[in-house]
Amino acid sequence: MPLRSLRFTSTAVALTAMASALMAHQPAHAAAARIRLGNTADVSRSAWNGPAFTMNGAGGIVTASMTRAIDDIRGGTGALDVVVLAGSAPTSGSKTPECDTITGLAGVNSCTTWTLTAASDGNNSQVNTDVRNAEFVYFAGGDQCRYAAWKGTALEASVESVVTKGGGSGGGSAGHHINSPIVYDACNGSVTSAEALANPYDRYVSFTTGMFEWANYGSVINDSHFVTRDRMGRTMSFLARAVKDGLAPGGAAWGVGVEEGGGSLYLDRNGMATQYGKDAYVVLADHQPEQAVDRKPLTYSGFKIWRLTPGSTFDFKNRPTCGYYLRSVTNGVADPNLYSGTPVTDCGSQGGGSTLAESEPNDTRDTADDATALSSPTTLTGNMQSAGDRDYFKLPLSSGQTASVNCAVPSAYDADLYWLDTNGSTLTRSVNDGAGTDESLSFTRTASGTGTYYLDMEAYSGSGTASYSCTVTKS
Repeated sequence: MPLRSLRFTSTAVALTAMASALMAHQPAHAAAARIRLGNTADVSRSAWNGPAFTMNGAGGIVTASMTRAIDDIRGGTGALDVVVLAGSAPTSGSKTPECDTITGLAGVNSCTTWTLTAASDGNNSQVNTDVRNAEFVYFAGGDQCRYAAWKGTALEASVESVVTKGGGSGGGSAGHHINSPIVYDACNGSVTSAEALANPYDRYVSFTTGMFEWANYGSVINDSHFVTRDRMGRTMSFLARAVKDGLAPGGAAWGVGVEEGGGSLYLDRNGMATQYGKDAYVVLADHQPEQAVDRKPLTYSGFKIWRLTPGSTFDFKNRPTCGYYLRSVTNGVADPNLYSGTPVTDCGSQGGGSTLAESEPNDTRDTADDATALSSPTTLTGNMQSAGDRDYFKLPLSSGQTASVNCAVPSAYDADLYWLDTNGSTLTRSVNDGAGTDESLSFTRTASGTGTYYLDMEAYSGSGTASYSCTVTKS
């Protein structure tokens, strides 16, 4: 066979294989399916207090971050409606696993699950009506390529309208991916770290851009199941590609990798992120790669990495220039210890702010650890050393200021959180049930001047040396 014919045949086979792979993401079209839990009528309200976002390392709802999103969006009063968007139905168990959890949370009026199996479902009128009437949209786990297919449909604009009115968006696994402005869409298939480092232009590395552009979250590529599936290497490759190809404005690209098993990055309306459950990583590529070309291994020196432990914060609006450690890739081989390192410069807690570890005895207001001089966000750490342990921290709050407190509690014990006035009276509290259940609360000072308050962390059940971590943010 002539050489020209061989080339044509090879190209035809490659195109056929690619078309088959893409078709796998869009199965034979079944009718869009709708299941609603809770009240049949939507809430009607003129104003909401978001936006708020939850970025989860796995597909399921993380109760602590979802509760905070609901509370922040509704301002602690009233109720709201949630829509869950899924690209396929669960193969076993409940048909509405996300809504089963969400409807049990305080402040939820209804939760509607839509299973959409085709790109054209993005223009379904009932879907778009439900989404526009909701205050939070959650993208379920599954296949982000199916979600990327909704780009340019009415559904994209409907989700954006929810955020614009002060609602929120979020998701887990594939749903986490689709909530970043640069989406690793996996439309050609999933790629491993080894494959992506060996060739940043591997056919499995493909992106969708220009879909959801959330405030303060620009130039970000999300990744999920981060540590368990060893995805740091591929995120590094994605970032190098984004810089090389001009996908990230300003020549810098940021990766946000969240671990599975309860990991969730919560982003508030001011761009402040708080980590829940398990670790997350923020990775920065701020210069051109030394080598990023097709069929050659990646070389990139000096990725900046912030490790976000539960309870720590990261300011995406004013992104820090300290607190990171460095790792490089040379000829496709990454440095060892990608998931831990000593920061090159210290700026207190992860991503800025300050930290204070408890010092016993601090079991009363008179012996409280003093956090008065610490900058916001403040990270307070300690442990419940006995079944009757109480840890007090002293904090100031000025007129009009709101203190938001989010505590990551280890699985060794159940602890409750109280916000007290200067006389020790409880002003608000968080008393969620269950060992390892996180706690969160917020309080706004309306009186004039500056007041003294106390944060009281109390053992409810169990004890242990494992540390809790409370992040206090003032706004």
